[in-house]
Amino acid sequence: MATSTQKIAPVAKAERILALDVLRGFAIAGILLVNIQSFSMIEAAYFNPTAYGDLTGVNKFVWYLTYIFADLKFMTIFAILFGAGMVLFAERMQSKGLNAAVFHYRRTLGLLILGAAHAYLLWYGDILVWYSLCAVLVFLFRKKSAKTLLIVGGICLAIPALFYLFISATMPMWPPEAHQEMLQDWLPGAEAVQREVAQYQGSWSEQMQHRLPTAITLHTFVFLVWASWRAGGLMLIGMALYKLGVLTGERSKAFYKRLMLIGFASGFALVIYGAVQQFVANWSLEYSRFGGYLFNYVGSVGVSLGYISAIVLVCKSQLAQRLTAALAAVGRTALTNYLLQTIICTTLFYGHGFGLFGEIERAGQFLIVLAIWLVQLAISPLWLRHFRFGPFEWLWRTFTYLKPQPLRL
Repeated sequence: MATSTQKIAPVAKAERILALDVLRGFAIAGILLVNIQSFSMIEAAYFNPTAYGDLTGVNKFVWYLTYIFADLKFMTIFAILFGAGMVLFAERMQSKGLNAAVFHYRRTLGLLILGAAHAYLLWYGDILVWYSLCAVLVFLFRKKSAKTLLIVGGICLAIPALFYLFISATMPMWPPEAHQEMLQDWLPGAEAVQREVAQYQGSWSEQMQHRLPTAITLHTFVFLVWASWRAGGLMLIGMALYKLGVLTGERSKAFYKRLMLIGFASGFALVIYGAVQQFVANWSLEYSRFGGYLFNYVGSVGVSLGYISAIVLVCKSQLAQRLTAALAAVGRTALTNYLLQTIICTTLFYGHGFGLFGEIERAGQFLIVLAIWLVQLAISPLWLRHFRFGPFEWLWRTFTYLKPQPLRL
């Protein structure tokens, strides 16, 4: 049992791994490109861009940019890093003679509480609840070999793909009422669109009329059939990549160059082909919702591995040090920056703030993302000059260790 404060303290700055912090900051920044669609537009527009807003000219270009380079890619990186973080956390607890499982599950409970508050009080698109639920089981695999983790992770990733193929193949046999119900979600009518816009332009309690049932669906049905397998599988792969030294920069530059080339070539080929085919199919429910979605589902993994390789290469080569230092600061305060994105965007778009929900097209959303990036890249290093953690990291660590952590440097 630990007998000193030092033994149960969080990881010191000197012990941090630069590549992991930079990757985490990169993922947190990039995920906003995708999330802002849910912050600013109706729920259906996230999966079906023809459901709301203009989709021509620069707006169509921004959609392509987001879909090809961001959609699912940064969520993938974040899940991989989350899995790696579980192994790293367990190793450090064990090195201090502590019971890693006790601290992991308390840490996971703290994240679940924060995520639930985030999802049900501010924004239904939260991923922290999914990740904390996955962490309950994924942690049990932390001592498995890298080979086993890759195999099991790959199987988990394949399950939603097989499910989507099954749904796509059987859709012509659905009863008309089931098809019509899904069509209303995929391409809602004018009345449904106006109702959702009015809810989010309204008061906090009016927003809850949509937020609450949507969050419940995401945390039950969607989690069981999609998110648990996707996120859980990627976490297992992240554990393997950490054990293989891929995420920590321990492999050769030639290795990362090969992985980057293979990941980008295969991943972007699938994603771009899938994006083009969505428009060829005119974004029909029958093709686009399930079968057409799979190109990005699979291709995003390759693109994400390409991104990881590129970032690690930059870190190993000590290039763009000012940018990587800023990204590392964002990564060290990832939880705070993730929640800060929600606070900023809900204030901009929801009725308790400026009420711009449904008013900003994709080109305008992109400019807002750029502005938020600049803010976070600037304030994160400044904050860490004076404080050890971000405010939400401090809260999370205090809960984990059941003792207030020193915040000031």
